This record gives sequence, C-alpha cells and structure tokens, in this order.
Amino acid sequence: MITQSERGAAFRQLHAQPGTFIIPNPWDIGTARLLAVLGFQALATTSAGYAFSIGKQDTKVGRDDMIAHVGALAAATSLPVSADLENGYGDDPETVAETIRRAAAAGAVGGSIEDSTIRPDTPIYELELAAERVRAAAEAARSLAFPFTLTGRAENYLWGRPDLADTIRRLQAYQEAGADVLYAPGLKTKDEIAAVVSSVDRPVNVLMGLQGVLLSQKELSELGVKRISVGGALARTALGAFLRAAREMKEHGTFTFAETAVSYSELSAMFES
Repeated sequence: MITQSERGAAFRQLHAQPGTFIIPNPWDIGTARLLAVLGFQALATTSAGYAFSIGKQDTKVGRDDMIAHVGALAAATSLPVSADLENGYGDDPETVAETIRRAAAAGAVGGSIEDSTIRPDTPIYELELAAERVRAAAEAARSLAFPFTLTGRAENYLWGRPDLADTIRRLQAYQEAGADVLYAPGLKTKDEIAAVVSSVDRPVNVLMGLQGVLLSQKELSELGVKRISVGGALARTALGAFLRAAREMKEHGTFTFAETAVSYSELSAMFES
C-alpha cells in the first residue's frame, strides 16, 4: 500500500520534472477511479463539481462535508490528490491553517487556497491579509510529516476583475508567503499566461475548460506552464450530456442519446481493478 509520504513525494516530483502535466478533476469516487485507470498521474478535487453532484451551488458546501469528500477521493485510488479548499473556509489565517491540517489528515497531499472572500461586495481579500492567509497555510503544510504541495490562488479574473498587474502582484506575494504552486484561474490569452509564468519562479497551474479557453497541452507547455487543471469542466460536461438526454425524453419522447452512451461492459471492465 502506497503511503501518504510516497504520494506526497510523487506529487512534488511531478512539479519538478520537465514538461507539463494534466491534473484532472473528478467529482466522485467513480470518476476518480476511471481517471486512474486511464493513466493520469495525480488528481485534484473540484468544489464546483462536488457541489453540483449533491445538488448545491459552488461555495455552498461547508468545510466538514468538503473534507469528507476529499478523504473519499484520496482513498479511492493510489494517486496523489490535491484538494480544492476554496478560501480555506474562513477569513482568519488560523482557520485557513486548520483547513490545511484537516485536508492532510483526510489524505490529501496538496491543496489550494483562494484569495476570494466569496462576498460580492468585496470579493477579494486585501493583499496583506491574503498573503498572511497563504503564509499560515504554508506554515501548516511545512509542519506535516510528509511533503504537502500548497497552491496559492489569485481569483481576480473569476470575480470580474481582469487586472493582470494586480494578479501578478498577488501571485508574487503568495510565492513569498510560501506557496509551492501559483494559480490564477480565468486567464484567457497566451500573453496573459506568459506574463504570469515569466513573473514568478514557482510552477504555474493554468485552468482549461472555461468558455473560450481552449489552448492545448503542447501550447501551454511552450509557454512554460507546469500544471493544467480543468476545475468543474468534466462534471459540467457529464451533466451537460445528462441534461440533453433528459430534455430529449421530456420534450420529444425519444432516446437517441443512448447511441453515444459508454457501454455497460466497458465501464464494468474499467471498474474491475
């Protein structure tokens, strides 16, 4: 049985080796196991995908339920799992640190902390507090008995604040605060991504799967990106197929959607291991 220390070391090594790797985002045990069978080297949880799977909006799942979900996915395969820990489930740095410790105890070997308050009127923390929160998370991560890879996230673009200069300032501050990986979801152009990569000296994660953001792994590798995630895109793709099928039945009384469904035997074979 692979240990958490071995998973943590393997995940850290993925960020040190040449090239760019994809870390897909399952939303339940079944999808985690399918991605493992397909040969991916690590997995990341998705707060949105999990929330949708239990009939909630993103950011509406509490810390206890999210940590339990992280634990279920970490136990589902032998792959390293990095947890989407949203904003750490509290404003103060100690709450963020405790979230890191709890995610690690659940089996995660990495995790991300956002600088979003989740409050529409003031959606992004002031930089000083945001950096202090990342510093607390980094200190908690360093106190663990195994390598834990911390990702610092700058959320400007997802909250309608496409300020590249401020995003870079924030990522640089999170780097100095101890983040191992830097991430600004919502970047859409090669120029924006290249500017971020060239402004920091930590591995950079880029999100693919948002509307209008369709660069390939090869293109992103050429820009110097280390890690590619897809957030809730896989979950939304699956739910999109589900809704099209349901609407076909409801509106037309037909069942042509079954023609493109994966076969029972193929899924059964993939779950044998």
